[in-house]
Amino acid sequence: MSAHALDADHEDDRHLDAVAVSARAELVRAIDLSGAWDADPGWRAVFSAVPRHLFVPYYYVAVADGNERLWRGSPDPRTRERWLRGAYADVPLATRLRDGELVSSSSQPSLMARMLAELRVSDGDRVLEIGAGTGYNAALLAHRLGDEQVTTVDLEPEITDSARTHLADAGHRPTVVTGDGTRGVPEHGPYDRVIATCALTTIPRTWPAQCTRGARILAPLATGLIALTVHDATHAEGTFLHTAAYFVPLRGTEPAVQGEIPHRPGDHELLRFLLTLTHGTLDPREARELWEREGRPGRERYGITVDGAGARAWLDAPESPHTWQLP
Repeated sequence: MSAHALDADHEDDRHLDAVAVSARAELVRAIDLSGAWDADPGWRAVFSAVPRHLFVPYYYVAVADGNERLWRGSPDPRTRERWLRGAYADVPLATRLRDGELVSSSSQPSLMARMLAELRVSDGDRVLEIGAGTGYNAALLAHRLGDEQVTTVDLEPEITDSARTHLADAGHRPTVVTGDGTRGVPEHGPYDRVIATCALTTIPRTWPAQCTRGARILAPLATGLIALTVHDATHAEGTFLHTAAYFVPLRGTEPAVQGEIPHRPGDHELLRFLLTLTHGTLDPREARELWEREGRPGRERYGITVDGAGARAWLDAPESPHTWQLP
């Protein structure tokens, strides 16, 4: 390669480095404005330090005739800059498609920030992440708590292999396990916090069993976020946050129930949440009558109990007359 070409490459690298710094600062400002980390402002410095673009060397954006792949190795410098700026947009990024269907993504950073703030970590906490994805969330946790405190698990070797590579590129080496997240990772427990970054249909009883007393479990379920406190190895309980949350389903679980519920014009988003939470045990008419009769409850009025009998959802209180067994 000629000296002129090398100089041009170095100049392009310097330009992209400057773009990354500027774009990351802009993302942090956007998350500031969203109020996502109000519950724990300590995450601001973490998001400022961890480079998201290292975890999304390519991603897909929807175009008129399908999906366009943006990647850092594009020969077009304008496309490389577009990839880089897009990596710091406050939006979810589709990172893996299979037969046109989304199977993995990098979540919206402001939602990630809100979830991490709601996880309420303290120095010394040991954290289990369900759903390694790109490795970005594990890197944020590792930056805050230390590599040795973080374990992340995913079912597909291709995903865990790439997550390890991305994490190493960012200077982090938490424990990355290939396995079934519903079973947890008992050999690296007990955990003080469990966070899932994929949509669930229930809360596995294996998770509280691998936690310390008082541990917190935060997971997407039924288009919401459930926050559970672990009381002992067989009992965890808590309520949903008010925040809506939409994630790729946990691989190996049944299909998302949302797709099986008929949608009618005029259905309220919170009514859809109730239908999804109850897994179709209420038909749409019954759900609407209940929802209207109870004052159109928001997500925060619903909760989940996990015990020896499995997991069940409830409205207002565990002893409520309105309870539904989860799968």
